[in-house]
Amino acid sequence: MPSITLEQLNASNRAALLAIKRDDISEDVVDSTETILELTQYGVDHGCIGHTYAIRYGTQYAGIILMGEGIPWPCDPPELAGIPFYRIMGFVVDQRYRNLGIGSQALEMTIQAIYEEYGPRPIALAVQESNLRAMRFYEAHGFVRNAAMDEDDCYFLRYPR
Repeated sequence: MPSITLEQLNASNRAALLAIKRDDISEDVVDSTETILELTQYGVDHGCIGHTYAIRYGTQYAGIILMGEGIPWPCDPPELAGIPFYRIMGFVVDQRYRNLGIGSQALEMTIQAIYEEYGPRPIALAVQESNLRAMRFYEAHGFVRNAAMDEDDCYFLRYPR
């Protein structure tokens, strides 16, 4: 089985990431790679900590994940008020590489890398309420659904272990 590695977003992997196949999931449910790249640029422009990683499966690019400093939003869970936290703003695994454990390993590797570089903090993310598969995935990785909602997105939180 090929190894899974993370590679920081750069000019040489950008085009490969834009070729990620994910047309089985609507952009209404999960942001596109283009949107994740725009969010990455926003973070760079505003000096936010965090990274966008290309997920490699052997020699192939199999996904993208953005985890960075959480900028407070009015709809955030109240327990995040006034404390530093991270937010997973985008996470897509190419449909050809799903159900191989790549997403699970990449998520945990990303959390570990961010914790090592910037220190542990709670992690927040939002999942569309209809995306039951994603909800189960995050729950399996220690995220707990919170009562906070942003339209039809529900919040999940994970605290450092």
